[in-house]
Amino acid sequence: MTTNQYENLGRPFNIGKVTIKNRFAVAPMDTGFYEGEHGEYTNDGIEYFVRRAQGGFGLIYSWGHATDSMVDKNSPTMLQHPMVFQRAGRELNARLEAYGTKMFIQLAFGLGRNVPGFHAPSELPTVGQPDVLTKALTKEQIHQKIDQMIKCAALAKASGFAGVEVHALHWGHLLDEFAMTLTNKRTDEYGGSLENRLRVVREIVEGIKKECGQDFPVSIRLGLRTFVKDFGKASFTGDESEEAGRTLAESIEIAKLLEAYGYDCLSVDTGTLDSFYYCCPPSYIPRGYMVEMAEAVKKAVNIPVLVGSRMNDPKMAEAGIRDGKFDAIVLGRPSIADPDFPNKVLSGHTEKIRPCIGCNSGCIHRYFTAGYVACAVNPEMGRSVTYRALPALVKKNIVIVGGGVAGMEAARTAGMRGHHVILIEKSDTLGGNLLPAGKHDFKREVLELNEWYKQELAVNPNVEIRMNTEATPELIAGLHPDAVILAVGSSAVMPGRLKGIDHAKTLSCIDALVGNKEVGEQIVIVGGGLVGCEMALEYIHEGKQVTIVEALDNILSAGEVPFGNKQMLLDAFDHYQTRLMCGCRLSEVNDEGAVVTLPGGEVQTIQADTVIMSVGFRPLPSMREQLKGIGAEIYEVGDGNKVGSIMTSIWQAYEVAHAI
Repeated sequence: MTTNQYENLGRPFNIGKVTIKNRFAVAPMDTGFYEGEHGEYTNDGIEYFVRRAQGGFGLIYSWGHATDSMVDKNSPTMLQHPMVFQRAGRELNARLEAYGTKMFIQLAFGLGRNVPGFHAPSELPTVGQPDVLTKALTKEQIHQKIDQMIKCAALAKASGFAGVEVHALHWGHLLDEFAMTLTNKRTDEYGGSLENRLRVVREIVEGIKKECGQDFPVSIRLGLRTFVKDFGKASFTGDESEEAGRTLAESIEIAKLLEAYGYDCLSVDTGTLDSFYYCCPPSYIPRGYMVEMAEAVKKAVNIPVLVGSRMNDPKMAEAGIRDGKFDAIVLGRPSIADPDFPNKVLSGHTEKIRPCIGCNSGCIHRYFTAGYVACAVNPEMGRSVTYRALPALVKKNIVIVGGGVAGMEAARTAGMRGHHVILIEKSDTLGGNLLPAGKHDFKREVLELNEWYKQELAVNPNVEIRMNTEATPELIAGLHPDAVILAVGSSAVMPGRLKGIDHAKTLSCIDALVGNKEVGEQIVIVGGGLVGCEMALEYIHEGKQVTIVEALDNILSAGEVPFGNKQMLLDAFDHYQTRLMCGCRLSEVNDEGAVVTLPGGEVQTIQADTVIMSVGFRPLPSMREQLKGIGAEIYEVGDGNKVGSIMTSIWQAYEVAHAI
């Protein structure tokens, strides 16, 4: 008999009198597709939640449903079509019951200064539009909002939900604005002392308990630190001396009061939209950065404390629960990367977890730019019914050229469908550009993704891997494929006409990352895209002196860079006083370093031990034309088709392999 090393994660716990079967919760995330035109759950939304119940999650939180249409003109709300909402809610909860999963619906009091035109406790600068001031709520409007929260809680109970969560004292949303002196300048009973600033959250829970009964559990989301210096200014260092929002010490006092008011659970996180990289931490922020904060709150209260934000390390989570630092973990992005996360942990197969890489590309960035949440590493996210890979009706012989992320995804999906797959890789290892991309300390999850792919392919009997093999048209034709998927990847651009391109100081970004040549203490990085800036961040952490030379007017202005990632990188460079030379071009590399042409045409030499070229990538040569006439379907995916990202490579490979 083997010992279950994750026994604490598998133990039930109670929120009020509701028993949750394990210590895994799905975080409240607006996917952009689970709410219909009448405020009800859509079929896609129901499938999204049910899929995570199938994956073993004991508790699911929905995203904050709008409750107010009287003050802030939200549409739809739950109350506008209550029977439609109730019908969908009952269907959802009936399906969740089959898996023993409980669901709490999150109720939003309001978004405050985060949305132009919405109300706040006081006149405040709108996020992103500081010249536009919010309107201050009247007491009558506050009471209207509270009343609608209570009515929505009653509707949630009638719809079969196990409880509700009040949204929230976090992210700088409306209740958070009431709670903070930075944003609450009121002089009536809803402003001033801490108890007055929390009066709204007290009246909400008291009203819900009166309407729904004392046994109906009410959770609340609590941001333990805001990490803001002022409106629109994040505290990169996290130094509490510059905190203008809420400190951990104040959050502990708030937690005590929330318990006294009748709240049954605290779900804790950090950040506001002014410090967004703490709300949805990119990989630059360490896993488990909230553990000590959660522990401090846990010591102060007797109700469960659930902790999210970078808690995707099962060993860390197990230890935290075992040691009484918190009661459960709340997984957002990891639950969309792998909805089976709990089942894989509790069965002792953590190596099977498809890791979230903390890139924020498919989830956060896609939500803000396209209105829906996806996932860079899980192409099925949100489409598990309509877009899942089904067994192939006709089994084919498929040859895949290239063992980078696109080639591995194509092989994984095609092999899973039952095709016979031969993957050809010219080197002695799989991974391609995942290997240099994962070299940064803060991007280890990229290497974990590579290991996940390798083990997925290793256990698939339909996949044959041929390493150290050069794929030629003759070799491919001799394998008699029905289909060929070219996933040859890309190489770093090295400007051939640049004077000094062959100088010993000049490195490609790939050579620098994989350690083919030693990188000195004074570094010039040419190219201020995401690759160059992430390299700069790593070298800064190592204590090296870094200058970034960028031809465009601003760094991080080319390509799609998630907002929080960009915000944190810019704040890091400002904090470390990193030299940014925008609108400049590298003219030469010589013994002194980098010769740079400034915007006005003058020339300046930057002392440097190493000059790293990070000016983009180009597709490797294609064999598509040479393979015409071999009697096979030919597809080209990933960077070999068009240079993109890990996400575009995975998505393209899945698209072809799931349909071929």
